[in-house]
Amino acid sequence: MRSRLLPLLIVLLAGVMLALGIPLAASQARDEQQRVVVDRIDDTARFASLAQSVTDPDPEDPSPRSTLAEELAIYHDVYGIRAGVFQRDGKPLATAPGDWEPPGGGTGAEFSEALAGRRSEGPSQVWPWDLDRTLVVASPVIRDGDVIAVVVTESPTGPLRSRILAGWLPIALGEAAAMLLAVLAAVRLTGWVLRPVRVLDKATHEIATGRLTARVAAAGGPPELRRLADSFNEMADNVEEVLEQQRAFVADASHQLRNPLAALLLRIDLLGLELPEGNEEIASVKAEGKRLAKVLDGLLDLALAEHTPADVRVTDVAALVAERVASWRPVADQKDVDLMLAGPVAVTGWADPVGLSSALDAVVDNALKFTPAGGQVTVTVSSPGEFAEYVRIETTDTGPGLDESELDRIGRRFWRSGRHQNVGGSGLGLSIVAALLAAGGARIHYGHAEPRGLKVTVDVPRDRPERGPVPPAPSAAGGR
Repeated sequence: MRSRLLPLLIVLLAGVMLALGIPLAASQARDEQQRVVVDRIDDTARFASLAQSVTDPDPEDPSPRSTLAEELAIYHDVYGIRAGVFQRDGKPLATAPGDWEPPGGGTGAEFSEALAGRRSEGPSQVWPWDLDRTLVVASPVIRDGDVIAVVVTESPTGPLRSRILAGWLPIALGEAAAMLLAVLAAVRLTGWVLRPVRVLDKATHEIATGRLTARVAAAGGPPELRRLADSFNEMADNVEEVLEQQRAFVADASHQLRNPLAALLLRIDLLGLELPEGNEEIASVKAEGKRLAKVLDGLLDLALAEHTPADVRVTDVAALVAERVASWRPVADQKDVDLMLAGPVAVTGWADPVGLSSALDAVVDNALKFTPAGGQVTVTVSSPGEFAEYVRIETTDTGPGLDESELDRIGRRFWRSGRHQNVGGSGLGLSIVAALLAAGGARIHYGHAEPRGLKVTVDVPRDRPERGPVPPAPSAAGGR
C-alpha cells in the first residue's frame, strides 16, 4: 500500500510546487525584461531630444547630424546596442553601425507604433531558450504635436537571458528544497498512517494461520485506525474464547461419555451371555458401540492436539522415521504388505518429536489399512539438498487411491470415501495429523502416487519456525 500511496502524494506535491514555481519564474522573467525595456525607452527619449536639432537644423550649429551620429556610435561601442534615427519614410538620419536597418524597416511593428505617436510597450516575453531574439524599442520624435522622426534601438538578449536564468536558480533551489521537505513529510505521514495497518495485517495473518493468541500492539497512527485495532483485539478475544469453549466442550463431552459408554458396552456383553451364541443383532450392537468409543477417543485426541502447545526442537527426522517404520513393520508383515524405507540415515529438522511420531503413525497406519495384500508402502525421507526449507517425508502406497473430488476433501473431520466405508475408522485420523503437524510448524498435503495409490507428503521445517503454525501447503495434483 505504501508503494501506491507515496507516489500519489509525491505527484500531488510536485503539481503544487510547479503550480507555485512556474508563475513565480514567469513573473521574475517579466520583471527583468521590463527593467530592460524601461532603460531602453529612457535611451530613446534622450536620442529623440538630440534628433530635434537634426530635423530642425540651427544655422549657428552646422554639425548636429554628426553629433547625433557620434552619440549613437559611442552608445553602440559601449553597450553593444544598435540604434538609429529614421525619417517617417524609413530613411536613416543617423545609425550605429552605419549600415544598420531596424527589423522590418519602415513597416516594422515597433516603427509603425512610434509613427502613431506611441512609445513601444515592449516586445513579447523573451525566454532563456530564445537564442535568436533581440529586444526592439522605438520612440517617436515629436515637434509641434507631429511625429517627425523615429528613434529605434535593437538590443541583444544574451545578458537579459542570463539574468533571467540567474533569477530562476534561487527559485529552482527553493522548489527543490521544498520538494525534498515535502517528500520527507510524505514518507513520515504514510509511515504514520500505514504502521497500524501493517501491524493489523500481520496479526490477521497470524490468526488466519492458526495462532489465535496474536494481537495488535499499540502502534500509533490516526485515531480511527487505533480504534480499529482495539476493535480487532476485542473480536480476536471473543473468537478465541468461543473456540476455546468449543474445544473444551468437545474434550469434556468425549471424556464424560466414555464412562457411560463403557458401562453400556459391559451391560451389552452381559446381555449377550443370555442370548444364543452367534446372535447377529448383539454382534451388530457391540460393533456400533466399539465404533462410537473410537469416535469419542478420536474427538478427545483431536481436542488435545489442537489445544496442547508443541515442544519444537532440533530432531533427527530420518532416525525418527526409521523408528516408526520399524515399529509398524510387524503389522505390515501380518497384512502381507511390503513396508519400505528410503532416504538418508540422518536428516535434522525442527519438530515436536511426540507430535511428529503420532502423525507418522497415523499416516503409515492409514496407508497399511488401504493397501491390499501383496502391495507396497514406501516411506521416503528427502536428502537436505533437494528441499532447502523443508525436510520432506513422502509416504506412498499401492492402494486404490482417491479421485480428484475426494482428494480435495481428504483430511476433513469425519470424512471418509464412500468406497471405503467397510474399512474401520472414524474419519478423524488425518484431521488429528494436520493439527499435530501444524502445532509444530510442519504441514501435510496429498497427491497421486504412481502408478496408483495415495501419496502423503509431510514437510518439516529445517529452520526454527516462527511462533504459530505455518500456512498449509498447496495441494498437489491428483489424490486418493
